[in-house]
Amino acid sequence: MKIGVFVCHCGSNIEGTVDTAAVAAAAREFPGVVFATDTMYACSEPGQDGIIEAIKEHHLDGVVVASCTPRMHEPTFRRTLERAGLNRYLFEMANIREHVSWIGKDREANTNKASDLVRMAAAKLLKNRPLYSKQFPVNKRVLIVGGGVAGIQAALDCADGGLEVVLVERETTIGGKMAKLDKTFPTVDCSSCILGPRMVDVAQHPNITLHAYSEIEEVNGYVGNFEIKIKKKASYVDWNLCTGCGLCMEKCPSRKSRDPFNEELGKTTAINIPFPQAIPKKAKIDPDFCMKIQKDKCGVCAKVCPSEAIDFTQQDEIITENVGAVVAATGYDLFDWTVYGEYGGGKYPDVITSLQYERMLSASGPSEGHIKRPSDGKEPKDVVFIQCVGSRDKSVGRPYCSGFCCMYTAKQSILTKDHLPDSQSHVFYMDIRSPGKMYDEFTRRAMEEYGANYIRGRVSMIYPKGDKLVVRGADTLMGAQVEIDADLVVLAVGAESAVGATDLAKKLRISYDAYGFFMEGHPKLKPVETNTAGVYLAGSCQGPKDIPASVAQGSAAASKVLGLFSQDMLASDPQVSVVDIKRCIGCGKCIQTCPFGAIKAVEFRGMKKAEVIETICQGCGICTSTCPQGAVQLQHFTDNQILAEVNAICRF
Repeated sequence: MKIGVFVCHCGSNIEGTVDTAAVAAAAREFPGVVFATDTMYACSEPGQDGIIEAIKEHHLDGVVVASCTPRMHEPTFRRTLERAGLNRYLFEMANIREHVSWIGKDREANTNKASDLVRMAAAKLLKNRPLYSKQFPVNKRVLIVGGGVAGIQAALDCADGGLEVVLVERETTIGGKMAKLDKTFPTVDCSSCILGPRMVDVAQHPNITLHAYSEIEEVNGYVGNFEIKIKKKASYVDWNLCTGCGLCMEKCPSRKSRDPFNEELGKTTAINIPFPQAIPKKAKIDPDFCMKIQKDKCGVCAKVCPSEAIDFTQQDEIITENVGAVVAATGYDLFDWTVYGEYGGGKYPDVITSLQYERMLSASGPSEGHIKRPSDGKEPKDVVFIQCVGSRDKSVGRPYCSGFCCMYTAKQSILTKDHLPDSQSHVFYMDIRSPGKMYDEFTRRAMEEYGANYIRGRVSMIYPKGDKLVVRGADTLMGAQVEIDADLVVLAVGAESAVGATDLAKKLRISYDAYGFFMEGHPKLKPVETNTAGVYLAGSCQGPKDIPASVAQGSAAASKVLGLFSQDMLASDPQVSVVDIKRCIGCGKCIQTCPFGAIKAVEFRGMKKAEVIETICQGCGICTSTCPQGAVQLQHFTDNQILAEVNAICRF
């Protein structure tokens, strides 16, 4: 094999601490290398053209590029080889930026290490063999998990693009957190007026199948051909018959059921429709509070239902959907602020969360848009807002900023003044973060036009004093302690990953960070893709986002799906495991350890053997290291190829 080596300067990123010309000179002495040079930017168009010219001029059979991480530019250089007429897998990349130049300042040591990495890459390339992709058909249906604003946007964009969409929502209605909001910033327009028509579009779109009150049970398959098992939870109401008339709610005598849609500000009936604009507008029975289910008494709802939709015998049901791609749009949940004992730990009824305050402000909320203290129903005069509760706080394991809390606090202070002209809002903040379009102007408006008193500092404690709450904190700009007698305290609670997000990530075989948010393929170049082909992200499941960012990411995920489905056939990655059937003893260890379910047992001449399902295999290599016989080899990373690298560095 004739190998060409190209050592990249990457401007001063590599050349600043590595003598690239010396690395190229050393490479000319390596076995198989017939050409070596250094270049300013190997990934640029002139750099790629130079590689193509060298391949043709020196009749090269393989190429080593010493530059940055393969994660970023390996596909770029593989396409370059294909343009020159070589197989894309007759290429190796030595990472001398992240692994060398960025971690050390000793130029001589860095140059020696870079030379060693190039030597290893060239040794492995001598063992490389051409690999070829296989074609397989794609199922042009998409599953979207989560019916919040991001999931709705992705569903509508995919459906408008002609795709069949399956939308799965774990609650009884779509809409997510946005459906609970009264107004949105910075325009202060009605949240339900914006979202409502989009929800109706989902219900009426001929290409969208909605499974509400359902959860993902199991995920099998691979990009282009996923098999998804969905658990439709028992609602004890036949939704095919229910008309959403609400008569059952009016007559239900059990009125002590939890009301999660209204953030537990009050109780509701055992049979319930969350809010008037719910999609689907269907009733659901809470079995924990239904007297018929618990004690076999009552049954009033069944007696009054004009469509005979009540079914107390209903059970959970498993259905299967076959799709070609999945979009995860599971949103976020609020941090459990009761860990803050200094804020009462949930003991004081007049200390509420920002989302509870939204339900209080909303005309469809439990107080019908009137701001009232939960303790006595009186209108508050002094309202204190505390920012960064469960955000930017390492002591509770949430060091990140939730992003939108500063803005919704400004919005709520404005709405408070609109609802209660005689009230005064006080905002304790750490920093005001308002980088979006019209965002900073909006926070200024809260202060200058609506008189919100912004105090830079943290609150140390809240304690009751008569019928008021004393909020004690610091004003770091004045260098003084502050105490405010508040009638109502609103906590700007930070966002965290949705409940069950990590379980879903494991089913989808995608990565998640330390806080449970799903990991994107690349923070800049692949913001809506994941490490599993065919699975995309939208909205706050990837990290806290406001509504415009969530909508944008929903459309971005939809565009990725439409791009994937623009082809009738997809190409598989040939970097998969292969079983040597002669060495396989049928122990099954590879089957047990494969995280993707890509290996199955087959019968061969009466003996049990392992077989890799190439379209499912992700090339992780776990089976290779597990097999006691060495019968499983990962193509492009075989034992011989890895040992060639080891020998190259150890024998020098």
